[in-house]
Amino acid sequence: MKKIIALLLAVLMVFALVACASSKTTTSTPAASSSAAASSSAASSSSATASSSAAASSSAAASASTSVDTSNFKVGAVLVGDENEGYTYAHIVGLQNALANLGLTEDNIIWKYSIGETEACYDACVDCAESGCSIVITNSYGHQSYCQQAAEEYPDIQFVAVTGDTAKASGLANFHNAFTKIYEARYVGGIVAGMKLQELIDSGKATDKNMDADGNYKIGYVGAYPYAEVVSGYTAFFLGIRSIVKNVSMEVQYTNSWFDITAESEAANALISDGCIIIGQHADSTGAPSACEAALKAGTTVYSVGYNVDMLSVAPTAALTSPTNEWGVFYTYAIGAVLNGQTFDTNWAEGFTKDAVAITPLGSSCAAGTQEAVDKAIEAIKADTLHVFDTSTFTVGGKPVTNAFATDTNGDFTPDADEAIIDGYYHESYFQSAPSFSLRIDGITELN
Repeated sequence: MKKIIALLLAVLMVFALVACASSKTTTSTPAASSSAAASSSAASSSSATASSSAAASSSAAASASTSVDTSNFKVGAVLVGDENEGYTYAHIVGLQNALANLGLTEDNIIWKYSIGETEACYDACVDCAESGCSIVITNSYGHQSYCQQAAEEYPDIQFVAVTGDTAKASGLANFHNAFTKIYEARYVGGIVAGMKLQELIDSGKATDKNMDADGNYKIGYVGAYPYAEVVSGYTAFFLGIRSIVKNVSMEVQYTNSWFDITAESEAANALISDGCIIIGQHADSTGAPSACEAALKAGTTVYSVGYNVDMLSVAPTAALTSPTNEWGVFYTYAIGAVLNGQTFDTNWAEGFTKDAVAITPLGSSCAAGTQEAVDKAIEAIKADTLHVFDTSTFTVGGKPVTNAFATDTNGDFTPDADEAIIDGYYHESYFQSAPSFSLRIDGITELN
């Protein structure tokens, strides 16, 4: 029955959503309201996301095209969520684009949806291996240890732990980590927010209630967990805003969940009540943008920058843009390498230079001149003249930062090796693909 439903969805949404899995797949069913809201957002952005991923992957696809017999080639996709959750949805689209780029079909992939960060992940990886997969991909940090365990047991199969950080230290030739340089897109998303904030200041819509005691305009951020991945992202977003408006501060409210539409909405509402005029997020539902839209309609000036998918379907007035990962670039590269019997990076991380990150189309509420500012910043990042974590743009404890490590060698989540500050900026995703920036810079306050 699940496969029949999946095929119907695939036909109706023209490759946008897929939900086929083997008999060992575990699938959760989100609450109806959460599922409907997230699915609506995902569906509305599927065409733009798919086309941009396909375009971004075209050069990789050209080099990865193959005459190899693909009839028995299998890819295993072990995913923490499903199409109703923005982060996993972006992976689904990326995998679908990679299949198309490489001349593969749905028959070449085994989908494992809603696989928790438990022994179930190991079971799913093993099931993929025993089912003939040549490459198995997991997409959540908590999957990593189970993915690595399976890699140790199946040395002839390639395993990828996306967002992971132990591949280099493992010494396994068949175990890989991958992440995008999403911090670049978050910085550009911050520029979009900064342009809007400046417009609100100039028009008198940003008022004293939106300022802290030091005269800084308050920005809010809904974060999942206090991990380096989230800290790196919200810091990049903040620095992007501050490149436009200097007197800003930011409050971060954690939900302690990657996907919780209620908790994300409540966190956003708390930040709005505290006077935050723009709300960013590193969380996977539509909760925060929806809360901003409701507040804006009720007369409170507040706008939203989302994550992973275009939020305009749920926040047509409040949503400005969303930083997003173009996973099709990596998946075309990695799957293509395996298909052609080639090796690929142990640690892979790319950003705007490879079109591996992007921002979704600008909303109608964006300030005049925003597109030009975005284009200028992206070109500067590509030209290596703009560095997101330029140490001249922030301090920690009132002092300049001259030293920071990037690699955690003992598993305590504190970097203790590999000097990351080189040539005046923190080299994010340089020594490993996963984000490592965990400095708490001045101007940002974690509320919980």
